[in-house]
Amino acid sequence: MPITNQQVREHAFLRALYGDDYYPDHVLDKGKAILLGLCERIETEQPKDLAALYVLTETATEEFNALEAEFEAADSEIETVAREEIAEAFWFVASAYGFVDADVEELIAVREW
Repeated sequence: MPITNQQVREHAFLRALYGDDYYPDHVLDKGKAILLGLCERIETEQPKDLAALYVLTETATEEFNALEAEFEAADSEIETVAREEIAEAFWFVASAYGFVDADVEELIAVREW
């Protein structure tokens, strides 16, 4: 399903990480796919409130948890800069879909990074 939200379609997810050789592009591409998958789920399922949104972001956060092993295999990790960039991406997604009151810590509550 193509994403219809114009803000999301024009957004460069994880841009700051792509500009740093410490983070491998092939792993970042998977992270970007997780975020775009989250957007697709939001558009498909149309969560009615923050609780429903948090269910969707929990799944995406768990996918990022699994991605940590791929970062490590590429001699990288989800460290402070990456954590902030990923958290910001989750907040961007929430706000782009009208959830401007979303708590960024709740969006990524199950993170292991």
